[in-house]
Amino acid sequence: MVHKTRLINLGMVTINKTLVIPNGYKSKLDLRHTEMAINQIKNHFEGELSSSLNLLKVSAPLLVIEDRGINDNLNGVERMVSFEALDINNKQIEIVQSLAKWKRMALARYGFVLGEGLYTNMIVIRRDEQLDNLHSVYVDQWD
Repeated sequence: MVHKTRLINLGMVTINKTLVIPNGYKSKLDLRHTEMAINQIKNHFEGELSSSLNLLKVSAPLLVIEDRGINDNLNGVERMVSFEALDINNKQIEIVQSLAKWKRMALARYGFVLGEGLYTNMIVIRRDEQLDNLHSVYVDQWD
């Protein structure tokens, strides 16, 4: 394994992070074709999974108002990413950390019955994530 230090440019801030690359690794696809291949695989998997398990893809919130009982604070250690919004007085807006509570509420709200379910694409920012080849501050995953 080759351990390379890469610089991650986040606008005006650059951080050092170690990226592990196997010796002799060379991508067989350029960036554009890599993205196309990822999308093909995701679309195929998503279609087969939803069909086989009778799932409906639904939209999920990116932001929630604090203290509504929707946002999970994961293990209670990670700090929420939050901010104030101009037209929402005296409340913090939080970036979703987990959709577990929201999904339980959504199952009832959408009227799902036994043998049906839902899934969504969850996008979150986890400010306290330990960065490596598999973990990022930006999370984009099925949930």
